[in-house]
Amino acid sequence: MTAATGWSIVIVLGAIWIGLGYLWGRKARDSEGFMLAGRNVGLSLGAATAMATWVTSNTTMVAPILALEKGVWGMLAYASVSFGLLLFAPLAARIQRLLPHGFTSGDFFRLRYGRAGWAVFLLITLVYSVTWLVTMASAGGKLLEVLGNIEFARGMTLIMVVCVLYTLFGGLYAVIGTDFIQSLVILLGIVAIGGTVAMNVDFTAAYGHLETHQPSLLAVMFPAALLAIFNNMLFGFGEVFHNNVWWSRAYAMRRGVASKAFLLSGLLWFPIPIASGFLALMAGPLAVNVTDTGQVGPQVAEHVLKGAGFGVMAGVLILVVLFCSMASSIDSLLAATSDLLVKDIYTGLLGGELSDRSFRKVAAVAIVAVGFVAWAFSLSNLPLDEILFSSGGLVASLIWPIIAGLYWKRCNRVLVIAGMIAGSVSGFLSYWFVETYIGALVGAFVSMVLTVAARHVRPSDFPRAPAS
Repeated sequence: MTAATGWSIVIVLGAIWIGLGYLWGRKARDSEGFMLAGRNVGLSLGAATAMATWVTSNTTMVAPILALEKGVWGMLAYASVSFGLLLFAPLAARIQRLLPHGFTSGDFFRLRYGRAGWAVFLLITLVYSVTWLVTMASAGGKLLEVLGNIEFARGMTLIMVVCVLYTLFGGLYAVIGTDFIQSLVILLGIVAIGGTVAMNVDFTAAYGHLETHQPSLLAVMFPAALLAIFNNMLFGFGEVFHNNVWWSRAYAMRRGVASKAFLLSGLLWFPIPIASGFLALMAGPLAVNVTDTGQVGPQVAEHVLKGAGFGVMAGVLILVVLFCSMASSIDSLLAATSDLLVKDIYTGLLGGELSDRSFRKVAAVAIVAVGFVAWAFSLSNLPLDEILFSSGGLVASLIWPIIAGLYWKRCNRVLVIAGMIAGSVSGFLSYWFVETYIGALVGAFVSMVLTVAARHVRPSDFPRAPAS
């Protein structure tokens, strides 16, 4: 694919999303419409937006890295992240009952753990949200570089500008509407690419090559890979349980819909990282020269599709599918993170007051600011897996405080907050100085110990939630 073709595809797709964002954004007449799409999202849109948001650049770019390094177990390790969506299904229904008028995940922490717990949560979630955005923007730049011959910084900038613009115009209305279309493109594209690869790969020969030249990738007992499965599972729990991306969808869905939508989205998402990870396993048998592990998935897919006679259309198909997977996550994070900045930081911690008219202006500034920060950090082009998994301890440390706050009636809030801090710090240090695949495990364990202790050491009643 020439650079001109790559630019044309991305500009056309970008124009479509921006146009639809503007069209759907006209429904957002007040702050509740902009942030929560009027709290009237149904099952099909709810499941589609959750699934599309979870099909991130990490699903299509980082999952192959795990498979390339850890083999079959590495491929399944990333798929285990789907359990986060599946287990959030009952939590979403509980969230709607507990906070029927809630706007952000910060509302929950302020109610349950007071101003101190609220502040600690905001620090953790904002750091992680920017980290997640950086991985997706960087993956977008890598994608356009390998498939579209567009220089990394320019491609990454283009993707961020497109997502910022249509999120600005429509808020969650635009995000959910575009997510629905993007989810269809992703599913159809994955089926088309996966089916073509399956029909054009000699599985017996591929297995023989791996058994001879890369036997560790087929090993049943691969300690690092087995460790990665549990680490990634807890990472997925922590990410979904705490992030405002998922809480905003729980608030936005109609009563009785949220649990079904998250369950369905988790089931739809589960095979996608397995399919993308399988591509990486075929790199050796197909003699694909992988010079950057972050690009292995698109490289192998393009190699097979070209061999099947797709020609230039191979790159076009892959680019469209992966662009949709990235846009569907970047827009969600921009909207959800800006909501935290406006509702929790500006009007909450800082005490600012906003009318519906001034809200849109402040929200626009927040969206642009979040996008700019992520863009600036993405210019470093750091390894995607390091950026993502180094934050595992942060999100995993929030699992038990959320469960306790949703289902317990009393606890020692000081101990829970201490667990959040200790889990974050110990998980981060464990990732960098002990083993890369234990950050989330350590963070979750430390936080669990202190949270359980909080139920027995001087517990006090939680404040009552606002009545529905």
